[in-house]
Amino acid sequence: MAVPLSLQASGASKERWKTTVAEAAKKRSDETVEFIWLDDTPLAVTIFYFPSAPMAGDIDNIVKPILDALNGHAYTDDRLVERVVSQKFEPDVAWSFSSPSAQLTAALDAISADDEAQSVVYIRIDDDLSWRTQP
Repeated sequence: MAVPLSLQASGASKERWKTTVAEAAKKRSDETVEFIWLDDTPLAVTIFYFPSAPMAGDIDNIVKPILDALNGHAYTDDRLVERVVSQKFEPDVAWSFSSPSAQLTAALDAISADDEAQSVVYIRIDDDLSWRTQP
């Protein structure tokens, strides 16, 4: 696991973080049968950050490095991303999910089972753009 870095981080640190995100995306795509190829479909990205301690920086600063790291692994170009939702869930704030997906449940289980209290980043990429209005 790694802590997300902001745009202000050093070049070497950002590259390590991008590599971590890219490797996780590749591993997930290898595990997912329906994710066989990348195309030019418009996408939406959800980023949930579960820090092990109150977050020092702003949530918006972790978004760009994550999107950049997913280029060529989860989509052909981050210009395809039309919507980004990001949220932090700090340990001292009560929160809950009513119907988490299997992957989000796994991330939440990793948080609750971790005695070392490491940070977790959950990223969901989908092509559900139902929020668009039809002309």
